[in-house]
Amino acid sequence: MRLGSVEGGGTKFVCGIGTADGHILDTLTIPTTTPEQTLGHVMQYFQQHDIAAIGFGSFGPIEIDSRKPLYGNMLKTPKPHWSGFPVLAYLKTQLTMPIALTTDVNSAALGEATWGTAAGLDNCLYMTVGTGIGAGAIVNGQILHGFMHPEMGHMIVRRHEEDAFEGHCPFHKDCLEGLASGRAIEARYGVKAHQLDSGHDVWELIAYYLAQAITNIALVIAPKKVVVGGGVLKQTHLLPRIRRHVRQMLNGYMDVDDHWIVAPKLGDMSAIKGGLALARAIVP
Repeated sequence: MRLGSVEGGGTKFVCGIGTADGHILDTLTIPTTTPEQTLGHVMQYFQQHDIAAIGFGSFGPIEIDSRKPLYGNMLKTPKPHWSGFPVLAYLKTQLTMPIALTTDVNSAALGEATWGTAAGLDNCLYMTVGTGIGAGAIVNGQILHGFMHPEMGHMIVRRHEEDAFEGHCPFHKDCLEGLASGRAIEARYGVKAHQLDSGHDVWELIAYYLAQAITNIALVIAPKKVVVGGGVLKQTHLLPRIRRHVRQMLNGYMDVDDHWIVAPKLGDMSAIKGGLALARAIVP
């Protein structure tokens, strides 16, 4: 049995074909442009393959509650052309197989919980730090969501005393994403994050803000594993900084070690493999 998977990001969509045991057979990367163009390429790709179901993890915010009238629709997003677009309904105009929908970070959390560094655990957190910041969680073996999916990337964090940057989130200015995302780093300095060397002052700020978020989430859902990925975390010196700040913030209140906050075992394939797990669950 072959399954389809989509990681729909604000910069690119990655489509994949794989098996029910998480083996990836083929992938295609598509730039994220307009919904019609991007999803048109997605549909063309899957029409070329005989698959039983698709697991789709989309950037958000997107309505993932199937009981609501706007199920499958993109909500308010700074991504041009996408706000309000009926993503799922558009895909179903040409694709007839079942499609399971969640967010890209939920899908990544599921992938790591199924085949990655959190395999065997019923509780974990996945945070991605790239152009934006998002996080998904598995709690008691289930993807965490309420009246909508969690938007942990927009939590309010305590500003560092030496940080005068106003923030770059179009909704909240200095929320976590507005202060620590790749887009925020570029707005601060006029260059991409990967162009700043490991000794640059920004990395202590970024670690400080991400550590606050992880500490806050840990005090709420107590994840058994925290997985941190995304393009900004390609800076491998950042993870030890985050761990150090988290230990300082927890101040011995929770007993955590360096194996608690980790990089994704599945690398860039966490969400794609999570999509296979989503698809596997809805095969008729």
